[in-house]
Amino acid sequence: MAFLSEDISYSPERPVFAPILANTMLSTVPGISGAGPSPEKTVFTPILDSELIINGTITSMPIRPDTPTGCPTPAIITRAMMQLCSLSPFFINAGLAHAPTIPTYDLYGRAGGDPRRGVAVPDAASLYLRGEQLGSLLSQLSDMLVIGECVPGGTTTALCVLRALEYPARVSSSMVLNPHSQKEEIADSITRRLKNEGVTEPLAIVSATGDPMIPVACGMIKGFSGDVVLAGGTQMLSVAAVARGLRLRIPRVVTTVYVRDDPSANFPEIADAIGVAPIYVDPEFGELGHAGIARYCIGEVKEGMGAGGAMYLAAALGHSPSMIREAILRTIAAYS
Repeated sequence: MAFLSEDISYSPERPVFAPILANTMLSTVPGISGAGPSPEKTVFTPILDSELIINGTITSMPIRPDTPTGCPTPAIITRAMMQLCSLSPFFINAGLAHAPTIPTYDLYGRAGGDPRRGVAVPDAASLYLRGEQLGSLLSQLSDMLVIGECVPGGTTTALCVLRALEYPARVSSSMVLNPHSQKEEIADSITRRLKNEGVTEPLAIVSATGDPMIPVACGMIKGFSGDVVLAGGTQMLSVAAVARGLRLRIPRVVTTVYVRDDPSANFPEIADAIGVAPIYVDPEFGELGHAGIARYCIGEVKEGMGAGGAMYLAAALGHSPSMIREAILRTIAAYS
């Protein structure tokens, strides 16, 4: 496959790369998320990844920027692309459990709760409005908005939202062995409850079982007047599905081939059902001669912190696939 599954038809002049940071307490459930050294510490991952992208190092915790198997975090890929493109990411705090250590645009949300214990995002409607206001503001500064995310446990909230919206989704995971049974048990119980309660309105579904990133991203889609790209995997499909339910435009979703090819998920099928025409990035990590990054090809990590969209943006700004791969290898080498 080519580096991109679709030719780039638009070259931005003033792009903004905007990762949305948030938490869901589902990430602290043992076995649900691999995005952290332990279930309890997954709530720190958005902060640590943003430190890595901005500062080039993780400062809040003595931790390496890779998995125990040596697979580099996608934040390294995103950092490499930001440096290659001479861009500074515009981080958005949609609802973190702990205060961020790098500058963020604060939307004054709260960390998402466990939907099995009560309402997950009680302020979903106000986060949607604030996201719309932020999107309108960014329209004055930019012609392309690339929205990324870092929400550990977010594939599980995405599954709950997609199922409640009646999409037969199977979602991906940052782990090679996707914890299907746990995710299915949570989604099934939530879907039954919402059906019994008659909850069908998209923002009400997000409030009941989503995470803070979803309403913010949807609001930004509504408020931004230029070109919008959703950078991410199955979590961004949940954003697109809610956007469709709210009768907003459905942006392009850009992700890696490692999400597309995940046999435990059905990304292309659900994208088609929503009306999304995805763009897939194939960075050929198995051909770079680095054992850690090659693990993406066997299903570890796959995507995150908008890494696929960041590579797409670099290509849209005129950087060749070889330049993009070389920048990623250089950045990885700095942590070896």
